[in-house]
Amino acid sequence: MKTAKQLERYFKGAANHRRLDILHLISKNDGITLAKIAEILDCNIKTISEHTRRLMQAGLLNKKYQGREVAHSLSPYGKRFVDFTKTF
Repeated sequence: MKTAKQLERYFKGAANHRRLDILHLISKNDGITLAKIAEILDCNIKTISEHTRRLMQAGLLNKKYQGREVAHSLSPYGKRFVDFTKTF
């Protein structure tokens, strides 16, 4: 069982409609790049970059650098968080 402080970190990390959209998009497209996320969500790449950074800091997202590209995937807690939001 996670402590209240640990749970707070996950909830604060995802506490934005755009971040929730990003999490759900990545759950369907493992390894998606930042540019593709921005294109699909029709949002500025700098905005998406900041949101993915915050999701990574919250422990919900993983980034894997592949040359100039960055592949995004959900962390194990990110997967559980997405499942939780689908049942809410």
